[in-house]
Amino acid sequence: MAKDMESFQSQEDKRRKRMKLAAYIGAFAVFQVIVILVFALVVMKVKTPKFRIGNGIKIQSLTTGTQSSPSFDMNFVAPIRIKNTNFGPYKYDATTVNFSYGGVHVGQVTIPKSKANFKSTKKVDVTVSVNSDALTSTSGLGSELNSKVLTLNSRGRLNGKVELMLIFKKKKSTNMNCTMAINVSSKVVQSLTCK
Repeated sequence: MAKDMESFQSQEDKRRKRMKLAAYIGAFAVFQVIVILVFALVVMKVKTPKFRIGNGIKIQSLTTGTQSSPSFDMNFVAPIRIKNTNFGPYKYDATTVNFSYGGVHVGQVTIPKSKANFKSTKKVDVTVSVNSDALTSTSGLGSELNSKVLTLNSRGRLNGKVELMLIFKKKKSTNMNCTMAINVSSKVVQSLTCK
């Protein structure tokens, strides 16, 4: 009877150990599923980088004509910013940013091929030259220069790939659409808005 009790007790102990082991394995499996889900939803999710002109435009030279003969010729340094919020680098191709006044192309600048590291902002300072030579009608320009504000628009498209874990590559393109208002008397940028 004592042997039966001992064997029953040892079987009961073994059963408890197996139940504990099964519970630990189950808890570990649930933990692994949660880790994989978080990794897939947060780290592996590819977001579109932001392509903008940053604050701090430095106007190097600006000459304007009169109200009867309106014109402008300007050189400035534009701080281009490519913000990458992904968990992998964003490698992008060379592109051009076009500057326009009233829908008419007045200048452009080339952004060289490069990469923005993960969770960082790539800063590229470019020198831009714009002038009113291509404008066919300057009636709106005269009144705008009379109000001492020159409005320019910049547009560009950046194509590239986000690389995750050195294995996965996802193509991502981003657009720039910025409008800047330049005070021609003080030669500073009054406002800069990007969409």
